[in-house]
Amino acid sequence: MTDQRAKYQAFAALHQGPGAFVIPNPWDAGSARILASLGFAALATTSAGYAFSTGKRDSAACLTRAEILANAAAIVAATELPVSADLEDGFGAAPAACATTITEAIATGLVGGSIEDATGDPGQPIHDLSLARDRITAAAEAARGQPFLLTARAENYLWGRPDLADTITRLQAFSEAGADVLYAPGLPDLDAIRTVCAEVDKPVNVVMGLSGPSYTVSELAEAGVRRISVGGSFARAALGALKRAAEEVMTQGTFHYAEQAMADGSVAALMAQGRPVTRG
Repeated sequence: MTDQRAKYQAFAALHQGPGAFVIPNPWDAGSARILASLGFAALATTSAGYAFSTGKRDSAACLTRAEILANAAAIVAATELPVSADLEDGFGAAPAACATTITEAIATGLVGGSIEDATGDPGQPIHDLSLARDRITAAAEAARGQPFLLTARAENYLWGRPDLADTITRLQAFSEAGADVLYAPGLPDLDAIRTVCAEVDKPVNVVMGLSGPSYTVSELAEAGVRRISVGGSFARAALGALKRAAEEVMTQGTFHYAEQAMADGSVAALMAQGRPVTRG
């Protein structure tokens, strides 16, 4: 727990600025080690990236709490960096389910995690505000006194509800309920991001690498953003490279893709993590 508390303290300090920091999203232990080697200060899991690696869709209906936490535990064990987790909808609509998820997440060594207000039901995609707030209250209570930074997600813009006022109302309610970080993925532009940052009293996370406009770290920091994640976009970039390499072989009969691949020795050294590198 001492090491976990030290990671938590380092992670919490990153949110105090100045400026913004990027928290990339590995999808397994190997990608975590690669990202850690590049100098990032913290990592966050991605349910989408993990789902793709197992041949599933990114959906709470397809992913269980146990497998998400097992994936997170492998990433925690792979590096010395603080790790936060994408905890989907808390794996249950009831506030108690969210509390259980946070308690089990802390036990894996995670120092942060997010709970979203999406239901997974296309007919009613977002929880009513009252229940959504109660879910964050329960999650915050489970994290109280523990080395864990709770992020609350307002999912309106990912579910065809482009209502900025309601999104801000939800984020404000989640802050009052005890969330440490606020996150509304899919905001349409820099003005909306700036407005959200100005209207809430906790650090704001935004995601880059999805469809829509792209902004630089400095532009987002100027707008008031504290944390920038990439969601499943690094995983999709890796899958895109795999597809392009395979298409080259199939359509051209060449292997030029290997020129852009990481060197075998570099990968082996990263994965060895201090152990002798052997061939096999």
